Amino acid sequence: MIILILVLGGLIFIGKGDMDKDDANERVRVGVLLNGECDDGSWGESHYRALESIKNEMRLDIIYRENVPKDEKCQSVIQELIDSDCRIIIAASYNYGEYVKRMAEKYPKVYFLHATGVDHSENLSTYFGRIYQMRYLSGIVAGMNTESGDIGYVAAYPISEVNRGLNAFTRGVRSVRPDAKVYAIFTNDWNSDEITRASAERLLSIKPDIDVMSMHTDSLAVLDCCEERGDIKTVGYNTDNASDYPDTYLTAAVWDWSPFYRKQITSCIQDKFYGNHYWMGLEDGIMDLSPFTSNVKEGTGEAVEKARQRLESGTWDVFYGLIRDNKGNTRIGEGEAMSDDDMLNSFDWYVEGVVVVE
Repeated sequence: MIILILVLGGLIFIGKGDMDKDDANERVRVGVLLNGECDDGSWGESHYRALESIKNEMRLDIIYRENVPKDEKCQSVIQELIDSDCRIIIAASYNYGEYVKRMAEKYPKVYFLHATGVDHSENLSTYFGRIYQMRYLSGIVAGMNTESGDIGYVAAYPISEVNRGLNAFTRGVRSVRPDAKVYAIFTNDWNSDEITRASAERLLSIKPDIDVMSMHTDSLAVLDCCEERGDIKTVGYNTDNASDYPDTYLTAAVWDWSPFYRKQITSCIQDKFYGNHYWMGLEDGIMDLSPFTSNVKEGTGEAVEKARQRLESGTWDVFYGLIRDNKGNTRIGEGEAMSDDDMLNSFDWYVEGVVVVE
């Protein structure tokens, strides 16, 4: 009897060992929705690079869907990915929020990660970084490198995420150049090169003294336009494109999503996922400024480093008062701070120094 139990126990042990081995060899399928392309040199590529960098170590089988529309077709793409056995869905655009939430409710055993969103549930996490801190630092770069004090900013939509970045950038500019103005124009589009270029050219025609430009779009047309002209310096976003713009590029606020994706996908694989909203800071290692190019003026690095240390100290942040809006109203009092909720969900005003071009 004892021998039989041992044999049975051995069989059970061996069987479980074989199952673990099979599971270990099976790749986890991940579906990714991008509103741009994997090689767009911008937002889409920042996610693609991060996922590709961890793909082999985590044994992931990744299916990318590019240029996914921001309407109900998005939901059809998610359905297609789930039907293709994707256990994890990554939706890398704010505009997918309604459809991601709907599909997360429909498929409680599938894990959903929604970039730039704000809702969350048991199987859905939303996430973003405090990139406004890098925007602030890049604004210092712009402020240190403008001669005229007129700076351009081409932005996608007047939503909290974009307004937050524009305001932080302007705060950075004016911390070193108090008389500077940031002229912002909205494209109401994330990706279109044609629309973005037209907006940049219109802004430059209206304010011909602009000598530094930045942007919050997924199109690189702003950088193209300024490089072609040759006399307007640029501050990029999402990825470092310095090598493509040797005469005008200064720096960029850039992403490295790999630490976040490694942690979240591990929790999915181990069935330890807990839906949450993540708004990550400098300590999480997902954002930075790209290296300064030779176009950056002397003294810029020192000014940026001083501000970075202030941010890293945790005793100060970009939207600590006193802050007035561009109409002269006090929005944040002396010694007060803007709440995370307001920054995330109701940033519908512009700081002193922003001029919106209609």
